[in-house]
Amino acid sequence: MNRDVWLLALCQALLNTGNVLLVAVNGLIGQQLAPSATLITLPVACQFIGLMLATIPASLIMARIGRRKGFVLGNLIGLSGAILCLLALQEKAFALFCLGTGLIGVGIGFGMLYRFAAVEVCQPGYESRAISMVMVGGIIAAVLGPNLAVHSRELEVGAMFSGAFAVLAGLYLCALVLLTRVRIPPMTQSESGKAARPVMTIILQPRFLMAVLTGMISYAVMNLLMTATPLAMARCGYSFASAANVIEWHVLGMYLPSFFTGHLIRRFGERALMLAGSILMLVCIAVNLHGQTEWHFWTALFLLGLGWNWMFICATSYLTGAYRPEEKPRAQAANEFLVFGTVTMSALAAGWMEATLGWASMNVMMIPVVVVALLALLLLEPLRKQAEAEKTSSVQV
Repeated sequence: MNRDVWLLALCQALLNTGNVLLVAVNGLIGQQLAPSATLITLPVACQFIGLMLATIPASLIMARIGRRKGFVLGNLIGLSGAILCLLALQEKAFALFCLGTGLIGVGIGFGMLYRFAAVEVCQPGYESRAISMVMVGGIIAAVLGPNLAVHSRELEVGAMFSGAFAVLAGLYLCALVLLTRVRIPPMTQSESGKAARPVMTIILQPRFLMAVLTGMISYAVMNLLMTATPLAMARCGYSFASAANVIEWHVLGMYLPSFFTGHLIRRFGERALMLAGSILMLVCIAVNLHGQTEWHFWTALFLLGLGWNWMFICATSYLTGAYRPEEKPRAQAANEFLVFGTVTMSALAAGWMEATLGWASMNVMMIPVVVVALLALLLLEPLRKQAEAEKTSSVQV
């Protein structure tokens, strides 16, 4: 992998470190500031609402001003959100805190496109490996995020957990420095000059549907269970440090396999790994339903992370075969909006479901959702083969 892929991986690492830090502290901050139990995860939901609202503008803005300037803009917005959260905690202002996490979400929405930028700077034929290597940056996040959450809790910045957002602001500043060294080629004239197909034509392709459904379900299920886990562990009497340790191993499960996911894709193909990831998510749910010891939480979340890795990375790689170069901005924007719109709904539901339905019921409800992904991968495959065979024959004629 070339230098620019590694720089993008480091930027992704800083972004994910901030995400993990937020997962570890947002629910607990919500417990302190929220006016009711059903609003505990509203700050997390606002973060994902900001992410969802940024998905379409981020792709279109980058198509106009370039990837690097777009990433700089996203980091500046995230930095402003971290500073706003810091002020909100000092004032104990829940609404202001939610606004701050919303701005952080907008910054994350821009940063989620790092994986597509990696495809544009890597050598031809190494696209799946480039996506995997950018996601490897999450390993740094797995170690740093929970530890920063624990140790920044003791920092005296005016209010409990405010140190976490001071650290988050520092991470955004580091990413801005790295971005000055990244070289991402602009959209070529051949890409920008052709007429793109309508968005619905792109979305309704079997390949696009398989990729976007897998991405939506993998990220939504992972986010819901991950967000609710610290709350469920606190309800069972486990310490904040124990919950942070479980989140650390979960994030390792999310990103450590990225070292070999690209090789597995080349050997077995994206669809096989997406099916395997779906099965791992079902195993995760089974472990959660089996018991509530620390070992159960740890094992389940590690399997959840591994299943997400295979499903989400493979869905991203699979998606790149569903659009032409000139369709890249609108196709990526549609995918990101659909995926992170679903994730936003899962974030909104997490606190309410854990508080009212309970941990076991939450997990049971996720079983049919994961089964939908399995069925889509199985039932849409013949349609994909038929559509791509017709496309090949028409090109040859």
